[in-house]
Amino acid sequence: MENLVKINIAAGVVIEKDGKFLLVQEKQAQCYGKWNLPAGRVEQGLSIEETAVKEAKEETGYNVELLKKIDIFHENAKAPVKHSFRAKIIDGQLNFPKDEILDAQWFSLKEVENMKDKLRGDWVLDSIKKTAMI
Repeated sequence: MENLVKINIAAGVVIEKDGKFLLVQEKQAQCYGKWNLPAGRVEQGLSIEETAVKEAKEETGYNVELLKKIDIFHENAKAPVKHSFRAKIIDGQLNFPKDEILDAQWFSLKEVENMKDKLRGDWVLDSIKKTAMI
């Protein structure tokens, strides 16, 4: 049993508006300055979908509605299993918590492709690309 690894689950959203995608810049020490989807770990008592909506609100200020599941990403046993969803803004204004997020900006697909080394992981670009196919 000591060889078993605890796996965390995360949920994030791809929010598209006028051909651009909203990314947040991480402030956590282990990923400082990296750009990510609005996302977070699933807490006990919340579903994956509820977490995606909650994290979008907390990290961007927007209330969102999930439209479709994009995919599930899992690189290795130590990495969280990440669920991504396509979401649309229902209401709210861009407003992010300064203690958690350095910045939040809208990027075109081309811009995200050009900043691949500045992303939190492959799942960010992969989720955005797959959104275009949905």
